[in-house]
Amino acid sequence: MLIYHGSYMEVNNPEIRKPNRNHDFGVGFYATTNEEQAVKYSKIVYNRMGGIPTISRYEFDYEKAKKDLKVKIFYLPDEEWFDFVCDKRMGKYNSEEYDIIYGPVANDQVYLCFIGFLAGTSTREETIKKLNNNRLYNQFNFCNETALTYIKFISSKEVVIDD
Repeated sequence: MLIYHGSYMEVNNPEIRKPNRNHDFGVGFYATTNEEQAVKYSKIVYNRMGGIPTISRYEFDYEKAKKDLKVKIFYLPDEEWFDFVCDKRMGKYNSEEYDIIYGPVANDQVYLCFIGFLAGTSTREETIKKLNNNRLYNQFNFCNETALTYIKFISSKEVVIDD
């Protein structure tokens, strides 16, 4: 399976880095099957950090990883995913329980739904319904060094910044 990682530089040797804020699925190396999403993220990171917006491409042995590792899969933004992401975004979860986590991305637009829920302006059920009406991208979080051995760098390309 091909996966992509958007950054401000080529990432030919992925590593686990502790983020400066809480992410959907905790500490780890994030990638997606959606090249468009990786391009968008590379632009976001470039605007924040500078460098050269780049997407890196990898071959991921997903089937072998599912057999060998502890893999958590969220197919939809359902109640379980919602609770998991809320806990992680509030710093209540660490990624040590799983080697790889896969599921929908709670991007900035989706995150506004979470803020409404946390502020008490919408119920859990209303929030989940709103999330299911959004086009959500996917993400893999490789939570540890062992998980990273299942991906192999193929290539990278610079992303053109639109004026």
